[in-house]
Amino acid sequence: MIRYRRPKRKRDSTIALINVVFLMLIFFLLTGTLAPPLDPDLELVNTAELEGREPPDALILHADGTLSFRGTPTDPETHMQGRGSEAVRIVPDRNAPGPRLIEVTGALRRLGATSVLVVTEKALE
Repeated sequence: MIRYRRPKRKRDSTIALINVVFLMLIFFLLTGTLAPPLDPDLELVNTAELEGREPPDALILHADGTLSFRGTPTDPETHMQGRGSEAVRIVPDRNAPGPRLIEVTGALRRLGATSVLVVTEKALE
């Protein structure tokens, strides 16, 4: 009589892998504090209702590509006359052409600005 033997099935090691991943997850959740928690009695300032304003010493780049400083139309050469090498802030309109912004920042740097800072709005969502 011939006996038929079934081949032995290999056990999957996925259960062990799941256990290791789960233990790593618990470890990182317990030890992964990035910053110390804030004081529980602290109440943060809410600025959602405040009106934003550009800095008073900033050049304004309008949507049509023109520049103004404190309400007066200007150009990079006129703006940099009499100013030393200093940082210049520029606030571009959302619809201002990008090539014009690059042109203005390059002109300001060539005329002596140590750096040109582009002021933008950071939206919190």
